[in-house]
Amino acid sequence: MKIALATVLALTLAACTSTPTLRYAVPQVPAGEKIRIGVGSVEVREVNLPLYAELETIAIELPNGEVVSDENLLWADNPIRAVTQGLADALSILTRANVAAEPWPLSDYADARLEVRFSQALARANGNYQMTGQYFVTFPNGGRRDVARRFDISVPYTAGNANAIATAQGQAVTILARAIAKDGL
Repeated sequence: MKIALATVLALTLAACTSTPTLRYAVPQVPAGEKIRIGVGSVEVREVNLPLYAELETIAIELPNGEVVSDENLLWADNPIRAVTQGLADALSILTRANVAAEPWPLSDYADARLEVRFSQALARANGNYQMTGQYFVTFPNGGRRDVARRFDISVPYTAGNANAIATAQGQAVTILARAIAKDGL
C-alpha cells in the first residue's frame, strides 16, 4: 500500500513538473538623455490595457490574426502594474521630476497626472511588438492646459522568443515615456 501511494505521488509530481512554467520579466531599458519638462512631479495612473494584455499569459498574434497565449509562458509581474511602474520609472529617469505610480505617496499633490489607455499592446505576427492608444496629462492646479495625444509604437522582436517580446515591450514603454515627456509634460 505504501509503495502504491508513493508511486502515485511520484507520478503526480512528475506530471506537474514535466512542463515548467516560465516567467519573463520586462527589463528596464536605458532611457537616454534627460528631457526638461515644465512640472516638478507626476503621478502615473494605473494604465488601461486590452484584456489579452492584462492577463498573466504572454499574448502573441498569429499570421491569421488570432491572438493566442501559452499557459506556460507568463509575465513575471502583473502586466498592469508592470507597465504602470515601467512608465513611472522611465519618466523618473528621463526627467528631473518626482514621478510615482498611483497612489501618490508624497504629502503635496502631484503637479501633473498621467493616464494611458492602450488600444493594443501585442507581439504582432509581423515581428513587431506594437503599442497603440492615447495618453492624457492633466494639471490639477490648473497651471497648464490638459493634453490628449495618440501614440503608435512598434519595436521589432525575434519571433518565437519570449525574452525578445519582453525586451521589445520594455523598449516600447521607454519610447512612450520619452514621447510623453517631450510632448505632454
